[in-house]
Amino acid sequence: MPEMSSSSKLPQDEPLGLTVHTLPVPDDNNPRSKAGRWKMIAVLLVCAAPVIASYVTYYIIRPEGRRNYGELVSPQRPLPAIGTVDLDGKPGELRALKNQWLLISVASATCAAPCQQRLYFQRQLRESLGKEKVRVDWVWLVTDTNAVDARLKLALTEATVLRVPVDAMAQWLLPATGQRLEDHLYVVDPLGNLMMRFPANLDAAGAAKAKRDLDRLLRASGSWDKEGR
Repeated sequence: MPEMSSSSKLPQDEPLGLTVHTLPVPDDNNPRSKAGRWKMIAVLLVCAAPVIASYVTYYIIRPEGRRNYGELVSPQRPLPAIGTVDLDGKPGELRALKNQWLLISVASATCAAPCQQRLYFQRQLRESLGKEKVRVDWVWLVTDTNAVDARLKLALTEATVLRVPVDAMAQWLLPATGQRLEDHLYVVDPLGNLMMRFPANLDAAGAAKAKRDLDRLLRASGSWDKEGR
């Protein structure tokens, strides 16, 4: 058998060499890359929409010189998980009122003259919004189990009237210092956050200013808030 020449010998074992390669650089001009980035941005915007909406709701009506009549409530006070009963005895939950603007008053079922005046202003404020009124519910939260006068019921056909525990309301709604829970009208946004209260003992002049606040709120939220639940 012929000898293998030195030039044809098998190579000796040698250490394995490692070659370091640079990572690929994304091609910004690649249509697929651009489309992926836009899709990611769109997903982030959708996820952030509730936060953006809440921000608009709370701050868009803060123009120079704080022109709003109602007092903004901060921090947010979300609708609590409180059981309710309507005037027919049907049970429910307060959080079911979400996804509408709410204009709320609170009083006992006896509803003396100041209570009746607040209910009147609630109705008038909602009606004055014209076609936008479908985005607003006027709500009377009754804090006891006494009977509501039949004549008053006739005026409440378009209102949402619910019985709620007064202690639970006192932990959620926030009256101004020195005022009672029932002295104010309260505004809750469609996300379910108590965000404004109107000054105590509203009169006709105050109601006109309150309407301007409601108009601003509805305009500011028009791009994301629609009528109905």
